[in-house]
Amino acid sequence: MHKEIGRWVIQTEAQALEALARRLDERFDRVVERILASPGKVVLTGVGKSAHIAAKVTATLNSVGTPAVWLHATEAVHGDVGLVQPGDVVLLFSKSGETPEVRALVPVLRERGAVLVACVGNPDSSLARQAHEVVDLSVEREACPHNLTPTASTTVALAFGDALAIALMQARAFGPEDFAATHPAGSLGKRLLLRVRDLVEPGLPAVSEDAPLKEVLIAITAGRKGAVAVLAPDSAILRGIITDGDIRRALEKYLPQELMALKALQLATLSPRTIEADQKAYEALHQMRTHKVSQLIVTEQGRPVGMLHFHDLIREGIQ
Repeated sequence: MHKEIGRWVIQTEAQALEALARRLDERFDRVVERILASPGKVVLTGVGKSAHIAAKVTATLNSVGTPAVWLHATEAVHGDVGLVQPGDVVLLFSKSGETPEVRALVPVLRERGAVLVACVGNPDSSLARQAHEVVDLSVEREACPHNLTPTASTTVALAFGDALAIALMQARAFGPEDFAATHPAGSLGKRLLLRVRDLVEPGLPAVSEDAPLKEVLIAITAGRKGAVAVLAPDSAILRGIITDGDIRRALEKYLPQELMALKALQLATLSPRTIEADQKAYEALHQMRTHKVSQLIVTEQGRPVGMLHFHDLIREGIQ
């Protein structure tokens, strides 16, 4: 029985969304053009459930390149309306279009030179009649047995907000790099913004090419990267890399007395994988996966300066 109620609610809201999609017309185009032409920001307001929808749409607009602020309708008439400047576009959310707190804002907003967009469930309401543009967010019924609880109406309002945000995003040619800039802490932001130099620790775990095995083992342990770079004597010329795996393979190949006589260059993998410090961190991860290695030597203009481990990338959420 419970699942049947759940299905009915979802189906009712889905039907309301389909009706909204069919109803979008040139009025939606005009709202988008108004915002694109605005020299200011988008202000969103409402009361009750509509206020929550307005707040969510505000966050979405900001995240995809349209500056927006949420205005508490009640606080607005007690001073907060001062944030509205001439040319701002104000979206007023109200199911009935008769919400007293929202209606009280209309003359004040007009006086301040704002463009008013009524996002209402009743396109014949007083709020709709006083606005410059009207968005019809009406629903045939709420997904509530008593047709009272805001459900289908809030879903429709939220979908309209998403549609508006994405239409503006497309019109502004707001791409992945822009999205990353507004989400620097998110996984996409890190993928597109973080560079290798942001992750690599100072110093390069390294030994000279003629270093004995004991020195190599000490350097690998101290470096905590599971590897050391092998450099030419008294220079910064990279000759190779020795990993934990190279040591294990040497143990299988050589007798103990032979192993202790080996020098670093004899143990090393020559021509190791490198990456420039200014390259994107996700490029380092791609290189590691492609070549099936866990470490990359970090270089600056070809000079080895550090080592990046696979775990350094995973720890920062680069995937």
